[in-house]
Amino acid sequence: MNKIHEYLQLASRNYYAGVPIISDEVFDKLAESSGFNELGARQHEHIEKHYFPMYSLQKYYEDEGKESPLKGETNVSTSVKLDGAAISILYIDGKLSRVLTRGNGTEGTNITDKFLATKLIPHTIPNNDVIQITGEIVAPKLIENSRNYAAGSLNLKSISEFKTRSIEFFAYGIQPNQYEMFHQDMRQLKLWGFNTVLDPDLHKIFGCDGVVHRLDKYSEFYLAGHTSKYPLGMYALKERQACVETKLLDVVWQVGKSGKITPVAILEPVKIEDAVISRATLNNYAFIEALDIRIGDIVAVRRAGMIIPEICYKIDA
Repeated sequence: MNKIHEYLQLASRNYYAGVPIISDEVFDKLAESSGFNELGARQHEHIEKHYFPMYSLQKYYEDEGKESPLKGETNVSTSVKLDGAAISILYIDGKLSRVLTRGNGTEGTNITDKFLATKLIPHTIPNNDVIQITGEIVAPKLIENSRNYAAGSLNLKSISEFKTRSIEFFAYGIQPNQYEMFHQDMRQLKLWGFNTVLDPDLHKIFGCDGVVHRLDKYSEFYLAGHTSKYPLGMYALKERQACVETKLLDVVWQVGKSGKITPVAILEPVKIEDAVISRATLNNYAFIEALDIRIGDIVAVRRAGMIIPEICYKIDA
């Protein structure tokens, strides 16, 4: 197997387990350059198929010079893209029957017991059909590494510990749809007792990594079709964090508290925002190999989440 693909599979598994080893932007750049198009990460325990598949979102950066995926459309709904962990919730005959992690979008891990033991979501809804509701588990952004905290909560073995976690669920989808328009469905979910992504001021409380644009009318949304990875009637508008260029002077190996050995880049000092950066994480040897980084190269560096310095990519000579 392609070594970059091997590394991206590892990165994907870690991301859905709540312990990402690279940023979304670095992942996307490596995936695009190497032709990697696998969706999500397969789980290993209590695997079940989603009643409806959970697609990914196409990403759009305004600085790419490409047209907006929905250019010319006027009936478009917008909502925050919450940065957490996606789940699907299945109701049968009005009763909460199953909750799955997103997994690879086709199948996920059954975590129903955690939600039956809490009041994060309604246990009953006033609808006797088979209904799948999808959404995001998130934690307040005041919690350090809130995305990892939220995703890691779903992997906890102890229900007692899960109950102590400061997390919430926000719905962003219902299948089959109940009304003609997306915003009408979100209003209906609100009446059923759910938080939704159309709730106000979510960006002030929870971590967000973009704005979702989607065709509000379902007939237009479904007519737009989809690829194997994402629907074409919606996209996530993302803002790329600025990178600065500097020189890679050396690579040293650092032993963490857990005993894990991690390569660290020694950089020609460069100022990012209000900090002078001279070191950055290289994650592991596979990451170095995937980016083809060598001592003496000019590299692009940024502070992930405006905190942790990381190398994004090599600047070609």
